Amino acid sequence: MNRFSVIMTTYNGSATIGAALDSILNQRGRGTHFELEVFVVDDHSTDNTLGILSSYKDIQILQTKANTGGPNTGRNIGLKACTGDWISIADHDDLWEPFKLEKLLPHLDAAPILTSGYTLIDEQRRTETVRVRFPEERIKQFPVNATFASKLSKSKQGQNTYLGAIVYQSSLKHVLFEEEYGMVDFDWVVRLFEGQHSAEIAESLYMRIVEGSNLSLNPRYREIDFNYSMSFAAQYKDRYPALYKLAVARLHGSRARYFYLIGDMKQARQFLRKAPFDLKTVLYFVTSYVGGNWVKKNFNIFG
Repeated sequence: MNRFSVIMTTYNGSATIGAALDSILNQRGRGTHFELEVFVVDDHSTDNTLGILSSYKDIQILQTKANTGGPNTGRNIGLKACTGDWISIADHDDLWEPFKLEKLLPHLDAAPILTSGYTLIDEQRRTETVRVRFPEERIKQFPVNATFASKLSKSKQGQNTYLGAIVYQSSLKHVLFEEEYGMVDFDWVVRLFEGQHSAEIAESLYMRIVEGSNLSLNPRYREIDFNYSMSFAAQYKDRYPALYKLAVARLHGSRARYFYLIGDMKQARQFLRKAPFDLKTVLYFVTSYVGGNWVKKNFNIFG
């Protein structure tokens, strides 16, 4: 019987962690078709997170030595402790569909890394958007290094690699997260997929919440993510010059969209000048002078 290890990190997650854990622990087929172990690594929460965790009997609670300011140290602690055949990383506000693991079972022989679609929940707009790529296929296969190349070049096409969508074999558990800043995962995704083939289930298997307090919209995180990702991509400059060039341009485009979103149009234009020259970049540049509020209201810039 296959054993799944789930690693969840948390800091002050009392508002959402109960629902997140329930969605994982109540998976259909647990105990009959697969085994499940859940590690929750607390980063020294100051709210009632530990009190909530203590009420669960089916999880293992771990803790960082001190608050690290990001999830990566906790993720590595969980990776070193887990014993399952397959590994999944979860955030404390993710919600799994009750059939997530059950849906993966028939495809475990397809590839060492499996991903899925997801449902994006925008709490600010109170909307849900199902995002399933390749809906015409039950399962989409990706050859060796296909996803590595698309993610190194920061392409939004191809396989979905949001962490909550990834389930991978324990033979890859040696791929750890960076701890210098403790919050960047771009490099982890690239290193995980390097030299591997993979597959994607064409169905939404979890819900990903986006809100103003999310780390992905935090200004410190955005700056660290840009600088660290630029430094990491530079390691591939000589081996994959074309992919590196695309990565640099797209990283500038992502940085520009962040400034656009928070209304700093001057900074947005500076980064747009080094972004890929395409219709989207031109439209962002033009509307940074007029029409930006309408764009932010009607389009999901980071989705």
